[in-house]
Amino acid sequence: MNYLRGVGVFGSAFLGAHLMRGAAAAALLAWAIVDQTAHPWLSLGAGVAALVLIRGCPMCWTVGLVETLSQGRRDSTIR
Repeated sequence: MNYLRGVGVFGSAFLGAHLMRGAAAAALLAWAIVDQTAHPWLSLGAGVAALVLIRGCPMCWTVGLVETLSQGRRDSTIR
């Protein structure tokens, strides 16, 4: 199954998947900031995992959201 489906480098095949990745990354970043003094290495790992989930930076995630939305509009006009 091709999950990229021609939506660009940062986009997702499904809007729900993209939003879930963003929510998981936000939760990981929030936990990393709150718990950084108690567990510094786990917080660092959570921060890295969040960056992997959003495929770079928050702007990259936003660009992916726009790509996903535009692909959805393009698919609906073709059918």
